[in-house]
Amino acid sequence: MGGNARFVAGQLTSFQEDLTILAQKTAEKQEPFAAVLSCADSRVPVEILFDQTIGHVFVVRVAGNVATPEIVASLEYGAAVLGTRLLMVLGHSACGAVTAAIGGKAVPGQISALYSPLRPAVDQAGPDPDATIRANARIQAGLLGK
Repeated sequence: MGGNARFVAGQLTSFQEDLTILAQKTAEKQEPFAAVLSCADSRVPVEILFDQTIGHVFVVRVAGNVATPEIVASLEYGAAVLGTRLLMVLGHSACGAVTAAIGGKAVPGQISALYSPLRPAVDQAGPDPDATIRANARIQAGLLGK
């Protein structure tokens, strides 16, 4: 009855126990089955989007989900060392990096460093953000396939 009362109140404790077990299981090593290159956008939590938990997905995030040398190196680590068997490039709607690259306006700091790797998608798809987001995902996946 106590468990049902916690469920009704939205105060479950079983998930914490599950997370503790998962954390203990993955403390020594990780064996993710997939790697995902995703945007750094906080609205795109890869593990939640794909209903995965600790240790299942090796996620590499950078604004605009672009395959820079450092990102490629991280994904190669996932494949070569951790044994990931699947690689996905995940674009998302309302991507600020893509929108900024389309506009090409001056921005503070190093943000404009993202323009160069996004330029091929902008050139291919034009000013439509959704088309550019799709083109960028295809282009970045192609770069990773080399």
